[in-house]
Amino acid sequence: METSQKDSLQQHKVLVANRGEIAIRIMRACRKLGVAFTAIFTAEDAASGHVRYARENGGERSLFRVSSYHDANELMSVADQAGCTAVHPGYGFFAEDFRFARRVTKRDRKMIFIGPSWKIIRELGDKINTKRLARSLDVPTVPGSDRPIYDEMEAERIARSVFEFQVQQGIKRPLVLVKASAGGGGMGIEEVYDIDMFRQVYRRIRNYAMRQFKDEGVLIEQRITDFNHLEVQIVSDRSGTNPVHFGTRNCSIQSTGLQKRLEVAPGFVPDEMDYTFDARKVLDDIVHYSLTMARKVGYDNVGTWEWIVTRDGSPFLMEVNTRIQVENGVSARIARVKGRDDVDLLAEQIRIGLGEPLGYSQQDVRFEGVGVEYRLIAEDPENRFTPWSGRIEHFSWKPQPWLTMLTHVPTDEPYEIPTEFDPNLALAIIWGRDLAEVRERGRSFLRDLTLTGVNKAGEPLKSNIAFLRDNTDRILKF
Repeated sequence: METSQKDSLQQHKVLVANRGEIAIRIMRACRKLGVAFTAIFTAEDAASGHVRYARENGGERSLFRVSSYHDANELMSVADQAGCTAVHPGYGFFAEDFRFARRVTKRDRKMIFIGPSWKIIRELGDKINTKRLARSLDVPTVPGSDRPIYDEMEAERIARSVFEFQVQQGIKRPLVLVKASAGGGGMGIEEVYDIDMFRQVYRRIRNYAMRQFKDEGVLIEQRITDFNHLEVQIVSDRSGTNPVHFGTRNCSIQSTGLQKRLEVAPGFVPDEMDYTFDARKVLDDIVHYSLTMARKVGYDNVGTWEWIVTRDGSPFLMEVNTRIQVENGVSARIARVKGRDDVDLLAEQIRIGLGEPLGYSQQDVRFEGVGVEYRLIAEDPENRFTPWSGRIEHFSWKPQPWLTMLTHVPTDEPYEIPTEFDPNLALAIIWGRDLAEVRERGRSFLRDLTLTGVNKAGEPLKSNIAFLRDNTDRILKF
């Protein structure tokens, strides 16, 4: 980094508006850039490693206790007391809340929101709007309506076209999702397997939507059940004119609740594995489509375009995540910028978020090897991934040059998992020159890992380590 750029960055102080490992990663990135930071914690998180990191590496007013990570007023108060000039939301909490981002930038004492501009968050955070934008650019989306449907005849026509599309794809049991457009959290959704039953279901969902949401608009979509979940990592500076991609990821290995558990970069390895479709073309296409949309909206920070790829190699845009994602590190691990292999997408996010130019083009970015990220979680995969709560007594691993461990769990003393949050313990990022090597290194890491603990009943800790081990051999297979 040039001296003038570093000097301009050092004028800033970032409020780290998050917890756990992502808070530590943000603070480390700030230190790398020479940017001051202020961290926050709640009473339940007093033993978290991010609190220790802030105390040991922050300066004056670098750590404040708050009553809740969800209280925007309290966060603004801390920012003012600490003299922060910017806010980094991490992921979750306020990361994709355009109202929070707008407040940060529009309040009397204006600050910088380290993420996309609030208007972009609003525009792409609306799935219906994103689908409409995608279709205007000839970007493939899941078949179905791109706006709420209020007319029964139009709804049935769309449903029949979705059924016919599935028949053409060779799907033996096609189905249509009928969804209340104003709903959320799985509310107001039914599946229709028999097109002759569509009108009855449509009327039921329309009436439900009117009662619950005062809006009888209904969406009709195909439900795709046999697919791989791929992502494209996009980075662009505040000009919004020069987005670059940091490759693809495959996030298809998930819990029964469709929560990601193991991510791989790149999304497919056509040079090492046979697919029933042109995998190289699929990867090129979804990157092209993602960049096209990013340019169209003037995307101006980091973001992820999420895709469904069906067994015949058809890609469909699912949504855009206008934030840094948990798995950004596995993309960074296989990336090289101008020959350097120490890519840090969080540092890039902060740097460009504070106004620095990107400083490189797509031609300066190349990729090497395969990366795997394991999410280590205290949960019981044999019981629908039920969270486990208790005390971690021993947590250690064998250091390796190909291993990056990201965790807020102390390794030198017992740690009580707060029941107020998800029991995520660590991220393990492993690099290999090829798929075979990264699999072997993954198995070696999991074999050498020590993770023990007990709950209040004296029962031993449950974790997803065996699940990760059992799924290592099937990464990037379709």
